[in-house]
Amino acid sequence: MTTSVAALDTIRSEVDRALRWFVDRQRPQVGAPELVPLISAAEDFLAGGKRLRPAFCYWGWRGAGGGDDPAVFTAAASLELLQASALVHDDVMDASDRRRGMPSAHRRFETLHREAGWHGSAEQFGEGAAILLGNLLLIWSGEMWRNSGLPAASLAAAQQVHDDMRTELMCGQYFDLLEQAHGEGTFDSALRVALFKSGKYSVEQPLRLGLVLAAQGRQPWIDRLCEEYGRSVGIAFQLRDDILGVFGDPDETGKPAGDDLREGKRTMLVARTLAAASEAQARVVRANLGAPDLDADGVDLLREIIEETGALVACEDLIKGYLENALGSLEGTPIRPEARTALADLAVAATARRT
Repeated sequence: MTTSVAALDTIRSEVDRALRWFVDRQRPQVGAPELVPLISAAEDFLAGGKRLRPAFCYWGWRGAGGGDDPAVFTAAASLELLQASALVHDDVMDASDRRRGMPSAHRRFETLHREAGWHGSAEQFGEGAAILLGNLLLIWSGEMWRNSGLPAASLAAAQQVHDDMRTELMCGQYFDLLEQAHGEGTFDSALRVALFKSGKYSVEQPLRLGLVLAAQGRQPWIDRLCEEYGRSVGIAFQLRDDILGVFGDPDETGKPAGDDLREGKRTMLVARTLAAASEAQARVVRANLGAPDLDADGVDLLREIIEETGALVACEDLIKGYLENALGSLEGTPIRPEARTALADLAVAATARRT
């Protein structure tokens, strides 16, 4: 584990360096003084994160025989731009106030408008500016990927994977909106959102991206590994995120305690709760879930019901099961031994209890 942890630190450092280099290259193009707040917001949102997506990409690259080409860190770092874009847009859709311990992008621009005394609605300006920031980050992710410096044959082989990943992410965002609107609340519907919005794009596709970049083409064993390992880790990762969204420490999550409950997220944890709840408990959950004024007592009440119904334990058991499936899927695959060890460690790190 020590070697893999050290390697993850190296990946973080290289990804951070690549992101700083890329953003610095953009400054002349967006150098107008009025755009400084936009670039500053981009820099702040890119400064945080565990860099797990680039790590899965990197170890896919190494696992399929890729060498010590520094360009792979640049290609992998483009996934952080995609992630930042998704987070900015997600916060607008969820009306979230905080992200990574900072005001969310739309709140940040709303404050800028209000403090400057500009005309019109500060809230509308904030949302519009955040949407544009998210779009800019999405555009940059494609640019950074194309100009990473990896061989043209590698990039061409993996381009469809890159395209599929971005499409799946946007479809997942729409599924999330539908889930909130329909209020279906079943585990299967929440799982579909989790798979498209997080699971596939957080683990499965970054891993596939690295493998295909190195192999310069898709092979049956690559797709099998990505589906068996990637989806299992991805779903477990989202389940852990569901739990942190309710029971997590704000210092760890960067968001207020119970914020997912306040936002009314129809997560797999909530679906498990409603499936096991009594009629009285279900009425309480439905009455309070998504209430913008949900206070600390309301959050505590919902937490109690989640625990009383056994939903928390059930989700922990699911995480354990998915993790075991993922680790088992690594056996017998034709990847380098050091990559197999690193991917096992990453699966544990991505799904570990942090509450």
